[in-house]
Amino acid sequence: MFQDLLRRLTAPEPAQLPELDCRLALGALLVRIARTDGDYADVEIAQIDKALMARYDLSPFEAAALRKECEALEAEAPDTVRFTRAIKDTVSYDNRVSVIEALWSVVMADGVRDDEEDSMMRMTASLLGVSDQDSHRARLKVSAG
Repeated sequence: MFQDLLRRLTAPEPAQLPELDCRLALGALLVRIARTDGDYADVEIAQIDKALMARYDLSPFEAAALRKECEALEAEAPDTVRFTRAIKDTVSYDNRVSVIEALWSVVMADGVRDDEEDSMMRMTASLLGVSDQDSHRARLKVSAG
């Protein structure tokens, strides 16, 4: 089901993603960060749904359905390095910063930040081409809100 999207994401020069594929790819990153610590908690799942609802103006049912697709895509997706590099080449910087905010909201949803999640966030921000300063600002924005 996702093979065409994965092939496009990992092509040598990926083209701009259609909106639906962009939703799936970015949602899969949210799932990947939530699964990083080995505990895919209900509170993280709820935060992913909330982020998808806000970002794409979805109903709770639509967000949950999209998340389920994102979970399946994340399970099939290549390593994070290739996956995020492909997204970096197809998504604008401002959208990537907003993805970092959403990622931080998932990391912080369970109230626990661990070394694995922090490491994954640093790597993901870097691979998405988002500066440490913008990632830090995104984390502070999520913490304050």
